[in-house]
Amino acid sequence: MRSPDRGTVHIVGAGLAGLAAAVELAGAGRPIVIHEATRHAGGRCRSYPDAATGMTIDNGTHLILAGNGAVLSYVRQIGAEGELRAPAEAQFPFVDLADNRRWILQLGTTRFPWWIFSRRRRVPDTALRDYLGLVRLLAFSTDRPIGSLLDAGSRLYQRLLRPFLLAALNIDPSEGSATLARAVIGATLMQGGRACRPFLARGAIGDALVEPTLRYLKARGVSVSFGDELVGFDGHEGMLSRLDFTGGPLHLSAHDSVILAVPAYVAGGLVPGLKVPTLFRGIVNAHFRVDPPPGAPPMLGVLNGTSEWIFAHAGRMSATISDAGRLFDLPRRRLAEMIWHDVARIYGLPETLPSWQIVRERRATFAATPEQNALRPDAVTRWRNLFLAGDWTATGLPATLEGAIRSGRRAARLVAARLRTVP
Repeated sequence: MRSPDRGTVHIVGAGLAGLAAAVELAGAGRPIVIHEATRHAGGRCRSYPDAATGMTIDNGTHLILAGNGAVLSYVRQIGAEGELRAPAEAQFPFVDLADNRRWILQLGTTRFPWWIFSRRRRVPDTALRDYLGLVRLLAFSTDRPIGSLLDAGSRLYQRLLRPFLLAALNIDPSEGSATLARAVIGATLMQGGRACRPFLARGAIGDALVEPTLRYLKARGVSVSFGDELVGFDGHEGMLSRLDFTGGPLHLSAHDSVILAVPAYVAGGLVPGLKVPTLFRGIVNAHFRVDPPPGAPPMLGVLNGTSEWIFAHAGRMSATISDAGRLFDLPRRRLAEMIWHDVARIYGLPETLPSWQIVRERRATFAATPEQNALRPDAVTRWRNLFLAGDWTATGLPATLEGAIRSGRRAARLVAARLRTVP
């Protein structure tokens, strides 16, 4: 089979990076085809009906901060602003299960981190001098483990930096990349409360990001081919000439372009000689069919428990645990009981386990160490018509929604630049 039109853009992978590339290119006047190996779009950012709970649940709980400019502009472009909710002010409640202490980090509404200078707003029992360690982190120019730059025993680290960076990097911050930590902290905490307002999906994350994207693309003539797995390709003279899918080969013209937006471990197996991250970290998400108690905050940080973040949605409560490889071999029900014990204790709910579902993803993100960060490739490859997208590429950010969308847009712009040079 030949590519149907001259100048067709083939996007392999309908995760958020691939979808973002398609949105960026839609309307460019060239045909776009998305090839997705599975039967659904969204990748790790999807929702689906769950038979065990009778609810629609998310594959993972995704938090968007106001400083995530690429995500929020993408949401506006696909017309999904109404699917997100955010408080008027950046506030983050926490509870420490070691002593049941509760507090609220109040970051305010400004573009400057005035919260650091306010004893009432900042992390409890911290002084202004404690935040000087952040200056060292932000000023250090080379990449190294975060643990070599921050005092892991300080209250600031234990009560804010560790949970914040663990969620952002999906790795114990002591091992994590200081370069990636600087990128995250510099764009959020150090930009004041205006950059830290948390946005969550009003319902399912798929309704906020995936379904509106598919409608947007369909209206612009972009087609998605599901169950269409790429298993290999061929090329010569620096150009791809054929894509081999499970359904058969697709022959490319010299004017066609390809964006490969698949996970790192898939790309590494497809592209000879491609340098990609080789180590990964897992995430556990738990969903419970229960009405949140009155006054439950949309999200709550948990210290010294099994859970790390608890989210309150209409008719369900969810919990997320990052870098959760230690929990993957536990029986699923036992893990659900451990997480529910935290939720019940915090909110005064019955200990009886409600309807539940556990979602465990072993390779949710690349391991955000300095060594693995150095393995991330650029979007440009040695084939002139092949470009890479994905949160594991060299975005300068951890594996986040923001990084995924930025990578998709960069790949799309490279394709658009190439299209301007061919008929």
